[in-house]
Amino acid sequence: MTDAQAAAPLCSHLDQVRRVAPDSADSCTECVAKGDTWVHLRVCPTCGHVGCCDSSRNKHATAHHSATGHPLIRSYEPGETWWWCYEDELTFDVEGAGPARALQ
Repeated sequence: MTDAQAAAPLCSHLDQVRRVAPDSADSCTECVAKGDTWVHLRVCPTCGHVGCCDSSRNKHATAHHSATGHPLIRSYEPGETWWWCYEDELTFDVEGAGPARALQ
């Protein structure tokens, strides 16, 4: 069992986490392409897709989950460390993971 699995035993999808770089440093590229804005950003730890949150009009992070089946997102807000599993409907932290995007 990995440290990540021990820290979040209720999420059964941590085996889908990959070491990937986010596809955007600080924006929802789908919103940018539409000339739209977003509230908060989320990153997919399976492929690196960065999308807007469910408080945003377009909900691109959830749309990404629906299109790909990738079960997890992480907050991509500076300093935030929480994760969300769509399949298990669970918010959690992974011990030692730190924020996906550092404070600036």
